[in-house]
Amino acid sequence: MSKSVLNPGRIRKINGSFAFVEHRFLQEGFFESLDKAELQLYFFLVLAGNRAGVSWYSYERICIMLNIILDEYIEARNGLIDKDMIAFDGRVYQVLSLPGKPFVSEDRLLRTSRDMETRDPAVIRRIVENALGD
Repeated sequence: MSKSVLNPGRIRKINGSFAFVEHRFLQEGFFESLDKAELQLYFFLVLAGNRAGVSWYSYERICIMLNIILDEYIEARNGLIDKDMIAFDGRVYQVLSLPGKPFVSEDRLLRTSRDMETRDPAVIRRIVENALGD
């Protein structure tokens, strides 16, 4: 497979600050270990953080920018903390270096309506069909 540049006039350049995500994030399963809200929050914090991964956006501003409700924010934040991907002291966030391996929950049971909407193929299909029918 050719890996040549597709658009030479639009090659990325680092101007000013720069956020990065290690290739391990995708290659070693961290990406797939996070749910949608966790991914949104993680990438927001990566982009918002300084060189040390530290940021201090309020939860209200994060919810507005990510278009999520408070419960989704809390669940995502706590999930990232439990998975050892961020630290939080109640005011300041720090994106941590990736742990040795991704956290994979043993509990894959669908318990809440949110679980159904994000992981049950039948419910997802119904949502898509309803959206296309509008």
